Amino acid sequence: MGGLSQVPGLRVLETVQGVVQRSRRVLFHPERIPVALARWGHALQPRGGWDHPCHLEGVPSAETARWIFVLDVLNHCFWPDPGQTTWTVPFEGRAWSGYWGLAASLKRAVAEGVPVTRADFLADLRESTLRRIFRGEGEIPLFQERLANLREAGRILLVEWGGDAARLVRAAERSGIRLVQQVVASFPSFRDEAAYDGRRICFWKRAQLLVSDLYHAFGGEGLGAFTDVHELTAFADYKLPQVLRALGILSYDPSLEHAVDGLVPLAPGSPEEVEIRALTIWAVEEIRDALERAGRPVTSAAVDQWLWQLGQLEPFRQKPYHRCRTIFY
Repeated sequence: MGGLSQVPGLRVLETVQGVVQRSRRVLFHPERIPVALARWGHALQPRGGWDHPCHLEGVPSAETARWIFVLDVLNHCFWPDPGQTTWTVPFEGRAWSGYWGLAASLKRAVAEGVPVTRADFLADLRESTLRRIFRGEGEIPLFQERLANLREAGRILLVEWGGDAARLVRAAERSGIRLVQQVVASFPSFRDEAAYDGRRICFWKRAQLLVSDLYHAFGGEGLGAFTDVHELTAFADYKLPQVLRALGILSYDPSLEHAVDGLVPLAPGSPEEVEIRALTIWAVEEIRDALERAGRPVTSAAVDQWLWQLGQLEPFRQKPYHRCRTIFY
């Protein structure tokens, strides 16, 4: 577990360390990190990009920040139940699924004049309007939860942040850690926490992802000029542990392995789910440490992106990711 430094003010590493030390169902194999880096490390990019057909184009502005905030309110849980149609969105000549389907639906809405970034619009959002925004093949999972979270976000922006997500970003004064704290404190749908052996565990996945998205969209300038992005942890979801397991860096005990491979849903906040996410975050920190010792300093976000991109390759899809219906990832 190395000598990882804890991040002042960001309680993620501080809290997950206790899970790592007590984990009974998920095992960490640090000796596999050098092997993984030797085989796949060439694909790791030190800085992620933002340009994509489904993202807003042009010079980033305050409106870009508002759009990204809405995107990350909704950025969770896209996998279909067995036998159900995968939700896809037609946009610019092709069908997009998962995160890209979400981004495409919001970009399409902007092009159609739907004011998806206005807090007053979100606060009173109608179900029929959101169904039109998400229209495509199949239905996006957790539709009602997404509707409730958008309404909640609109109301809180109006009451606490002058109706403007860009004001929320500016109030962080170029500190990504402060923005994470503000978002988690203000918006319950971003308060990604769990209990483990009686202890509070903080993951804060989407709040941290918001900071990373702003940073990359703005090229580290303007509303993305955060001076402490290197202090963010991994954004613990379901794709990263799938890849870490394929690399042999994580493994599951027989009972958990049977459940995950059998597509048995894990309960949100269950010990199994908490251990998977906590060990994922810790493994990313150890990979980052290994890269730094090798003279390749990168952020945890860059390691996260590297693992996510590996997860798009067939060798890393031989075994499934764990299923957990949750608004947090």
